[in-house]
Amino acid sequence: MTQQQAQKRVAAQHEDLADKLNWLRAGVLGANDGIVSTAGLVLGVVGATDNHTAILVAGVAGLVSGALSMAAGEYVSVSTQRDTERAAVKHEAAELHQKPSAELTELTDILEAKGLNRGIAFEAARELTRQNALAAHAEMELGIRLGSYTNPWQAAIASAISFSLGALVPLLSVLMATAQNALWVTVLAVAIALSITGYTSAKLGHAPTRPATWRNVAGGLLAMLVTYGIGRLIGSQFLG
Repeated sequence: MTQQQAQKRVAAQHEDLADKLNWLRAGVLGANDGIVSTAGLVLGVVGATDNHTAILVAGVAGLVSGALSMAAGEYVSVSTQRDTERAAVKHEAAELHQKPSAELTELTDILEAKGLNRGIAFEAARELTRQNALAAHAEMELGIRLGSYTNPWQAAIASAISFSLGALVPLLSVLMATAQNALWVTVLAVAIALSITGYTSAKLGHAPTRPATWRNVAGGLLAMLVTYGIGRLIGSQFLG
């Protein structure tokens, strides 16, 4: 294996690792959304009634609708991103065909801006162009790796699964607890789950973990407090 091939292999491994970390972080954030939204929903119902059937229906409906909403949103978002990337690559291919000299100069400028002197940048640009001009321009100019477009179906399914897993925490907590302690059991379970997702997302993003964890837990507790209060208000007014 030549040095150039080894460098390409290392770069590809780094990009694959970055992609996996991004997917993992997105999954953690999706689970976080499922925890907060479903916790707010079920505790809103708990505030209004202690009927477990009503709580179950509301929780399951929230889980299913939330998961489908996340999946649909992610599918549309990733599909749009993929179409935009493909259009950009197609446009770059047309420019390479129409004005190769100008594109070679542009690639040289990019490499020079990265710290190479003009002569070395030009030679590197020529070598990259000779090997695969479109791949070089797509990566250097657009930040796109040819053939590595995100699959919208994978993104949609991953979002739905991560949301559902997160939503199960408050739903199962409130259903497994007795009517007398359902509120506190759910709050405790959700606080623990949010501390885990907050810490994990901060760790994956190389951010300070303590403030991120506290913000995540505080935001979830506030959401539960508000919805529970609204449920109590509505329950006292309309359910006697």
